[in-house]
Amino acid sequence: MGQEILIIALAYLKAFAVGGGICLIAQFIINFTDLTAGKILVYFMLAGVVLTAIGLYQPLVDFAGAGATVPISGFGYLLANGAMRGAEKGLFYAVTGALSAASAGVTAAVVFAFIMSLIFKSRTKRS
Repeated sequence: MGQEILIIALAYLKAFAVGGGICLIAQFIINFTDLTAGKILVYFMLAGVVLTAIGLYQPLVDFAGAGATVPISGFGYLLANGAMRGAEKGLFYAVTGALSAASAGVTAAVVFAFIMSLIFKSRTKRS
């Protein structure tokens, strides 16, 4: 029982360290550059795609689990991984593989955003 708790705690620690490291890099970029939030998101997603394509992101996912898949770079990993799996069947499946790999997450985001829009009233931010 005690060893199982230690293994779970180590998994949480690894996920927190890697996810926190990704967020730390993003915070440095926000603080020390003039890049907009949208550009930073796109760069992180593209970094996930590129790192997956060259085989560096999968070991990070294997090591940290959710710490590597939850940040936006994990979305790039998901798209690239789906495209590579689909490409094994042909060019058409390379496109649809990426879309089908990400469809559950995108659908959940849209559904939950819609539910929240029904519950809460949006308003502009006051200075």
